[in-house]
Amino acid sequence: MALREEFEAAGNWLFRRRSYLPVLLFPILLADIAGVRYPASGQAPGPVWEGLCLLVSILGVGVRVATVGFAPAGTSGRNTGQQRAATLNTTGMYSVVRHPLYVGNYLLWLGVAALPGLPWSPVVVTLVFWLYYERIMFAEEEFLRRSFGAAYTQWADVTPAIIPRVSRWRPPDFPFSLRTVLRREYPGWWALVASFTVLHVAGAVVRTGRPTLTPGWGAAFAATTVVCYALRLLKRRTRLLHVEGR
Repeated sequence: MALREEFEAAGNWLFRRRSYLPVLLFPILLADIAGVRYPASGQAPGPVWEGLCLLVSILGVGVRVATVGFAPAGTSGRNTGQQRAATLNTTGMYSVVRHPLYVGNYLLWLGVAALPGLPWSPVVVTLVFWLYYERIMFAEEEFLRRSFGAAYTQWADVTPAIIPRVSRWRPPDFPFSLRTVLRREYPGWWALVASFTVLHVAGAVVRTGRPTLTPGWGAAFAATTVVCYALRLLKRRTRLLHVEGR
């Protein structure tokens, strides 16, 4: 098999399993926390650091929301069965970067990886994301090249793959749809809050030997779980979150 076909086959294989990447990263983060030696005071990184990490993750969520909220039906989805693109997105977030959803994913999980305050965790996560998503992006772009031909080539020639070029911004073709965002993005929101919550509990176990959780994070996790479960029911049992053409 030629290297190009091999890269595409590997990318398609990873594409079908791309939602599992955060699960694979979590043992690394937990192992980091288990091996850390906090100062004698027993203090983990403080609220300022925690706030910065959360801000990075929220920025990633924002990138995804800005992408999905303007996307037409058949694009920017969470499908894992096969590559799918009803149209070629070239406006909105797709006018400044070719893979905005993966940029959002990276920022979301970079904030999670940085939370324990260990300097090499974000580096490891960055390398893993790059190796993992490089193959997926290659497979996606081969699919788009075959599907849209010259239109794809012209867009790809002037649009960076992963580092946004804000100067190329073009307004989206579709209006923003909050219902589309709520329907598609609630799993990521729950995963983010759950990840921060689990890391807080793990950090408490290392520092004090007890699995404790602050009231704020406990309330955030409970509220997020209730809201996301409600959105899941609405998506599966009603048409309330459905938007025609989105």
